[in-house]
Amino acid sequence: MSASLSTFTSSSSSAGSRATGPASARPRVAIAGGGVIGLALAWRLAEAGCPVDVFEAGETGQGASRAAAGMLAACAEAEPGEEVLLALNRASQVLWPAFAAELEQAAGSPVDLRTEGTLTIALTADDLARLRHLFALQQSLGLPVEWLTAAQVRRREPCLSPKLAGGILTLEDHQVDNRKVAAALKVAALKAGVNIHEHTPVSRVETVGGRVTGLVAGDAVHGADVVVLAAGAWSRGIDIAPAAPLPVRPIKGQMLALQMDPAAPILSHVLWAPGAYLVPRRDGRLIIGATTEEKGFDTDLTAGGQLALLTNAWRALPTLEELTIIEQWVGFRPGSRDDAPILGPSEEVDGLIYATGHHRNGILLLPVTTQVIADYVLSGRMADVAAPFGAARFAPRAAAE
Repeated sequence: MSASLSTFTSSSSSAGSRATGPASARPRVAIAGGGVIGLALAWRLAEAGCPVDVFEAGETGQGASRAAAGMLAACAEAEPGEEVLLALNRASQVLWPAFAAELEQAAGSPVDLRTEGTLTIALTADDLARLRHLFALQQSLGLPVEWLTAAQVRRREPCLSPKLAGGILTLEDHQVDNRKVAAALKVAALKAGVNIHEHTPVSRVETVGGRVTGLVAGDAVHGADVVVLAAGAWSRGIDIAPAAPLPVRPIKGQMLALQMDPAAPILSHVLWAPGAYLVPRRDGRLIIGATTEEKGFDTDLTAGGQLALLTNAWRALPTLEELTIIEQWVGFRPGSRDDAPILGPSEEVDGLIYATGHHRNGILLLPVTTQVIADYVLSGRMADVAAPFGAARFAPRAAAE
């Protein structure tokens, strides 16, 4: 990996993962979940000499990895009280260019990392007040942001609403085509020798004496020295006893895509508008998202959800009313109790490792998650930047402390 594992300070963990030294002694790894995180981990670990099997209930890359918008918005999405998560997000943002380049070389296909940056805009006086508050927060956190007047925003994006009141430019918040990333990761993993088992749902992690021995997938037991739980919103449905179930739930999001003329797109930057975000693709697709709904695994598209997205997008970019709707879909973000990822070893089961609960940041956190978890499997060291995100933080004793 060109972005070296030494990028982050690491510390030893008391919950070992059967980490080994020589490639000939690499652990057998079974990964529950074939989204981008599971595939990327499989690719990296197989490259390092591990025998790796990936188990996916459907087809790889067709869950949250497909539903996402591909925004790498560490700065635009910064929120009060999330400074520790921001550090992880920013660390991953730095890794993305090298990660994308290596993936494209390994797979022989583009992932469309775009670097125009992100605009966050205000349309009303109330929007402007909220935007100034966000800008002050971003500045206090030392983030690379720039305040723009309405005229400056419109010079960058002439098709935006004439009601513009101002905006923030975050030049380091990029985007990538998440569907191309998922497809490329599958190719890279297969080339590296990964065994991918599609339509093979994992039901249980097998243990003996508190140590992983494998997992049950498709009614068969598959032996492994290390099991990585990377099943996203479906992670809680996998029996990991004697470990406690993970506090991961599905957070429904409705989205849609319109078709622009690729030769004359009406938007070039990722755009955060009041009530919606818009993400332009190189092929002319314009992604609009997303609702946030606590409705379990409800797959229904609703008139209200789609109307709200279109209305808010239209207020910011009126010319989109002439575009054709080409796709509408629902995705399920894997939300944890504190909306931050769950990373690292289980304290209850030796050899069980978590890489789930990424909520809205799964694509953004892909490189750092891959790097941190692969390093742990291979060396037994957990990077300091990921240390706050262990599952132990949800234990009753941790809450009491």
